[in-house]
Amino acid sequence: MQPETIPALDSATLLRDLTEDGYAVRDLLPPGTCRDLAALYGQPDLFRKRIVMEKHAYGRGEYQYFRYPLPSLIGSLRAALYPPLAAVANEWRRLLGGEPFPDTLEAYLAHCHAAGQTRPTPLLLRYEPGDYNCLHQDLYGDLVFPLQAVVLLDAPGEDFTGGEFVLVEQRPRAQSRAAVVPVGQGQVIMFPCHHRPGMGSRGPYRLTMRHGVSRIHSGRRHTLGIIFHDAA
Repeated sequence: MQPETIPALDSATLLRDLTEDGYAVRDLLPPGTCRDLAALYGQPDLFRKRIVMEKHAYGRGEYQYFRYPLPSLIGSLRAALYPPLAAVANEWRRLLGGEPFPDTLEAYLAHCHAAGQTRPTPLLLRYEPGDYNCLHQDLYGDLVFPLQAVVLLDAPGEDFTGGEFVLVEQRPRAQSRAAVVPVGQGQVIMFPCHHRPGMGSRGPYRLTMRHGVSRIHSGRRHTLGIIFHDAA
């Protein structure tokens, strides 16, 4: 798959879905490209760090962070997804306050690197039977881009069973609300890293968000995680 064939995403419909539902799902990659990306997991030279989740009480399973330079398709996906999500992030900043984000990933990463956040955060995750990912937020320093993306690389019901994506919204003075989001092979789910705006009688307020993955029953599940801020 060539970078120029990455589907363009419409920021207006992303804003609608992310604001109303707390997530947006779109078609992104063909099955062959998904298989090629999943196969990168077995190439250790591409990665800067491997995490076994059980050792850190994160859940069960493992993941690896890519090193710079990123594989070309992953770098292209990160750069292509950033501008429409930055438009959403800037609308949320208008509601909740804060400085606007730059229009391009290159400009945003320059801010991260100037602040000492220089380690790349895109990652590949692998789950096998019994594995799961506890509810969490992906925060790696003081600078946090408020949205992230996960691409499912295997086919639900064929390559694995279980392993549903779970998103939990913590509302002020109310019980939390969970969403189990169906995602197909090659689809990308975009969602908040840590909070999103809600609207109340007194205006906008912050809804705290966490995400995770339910237990895998059978097979193997790979995902590509695209986080836009780098790590300190």
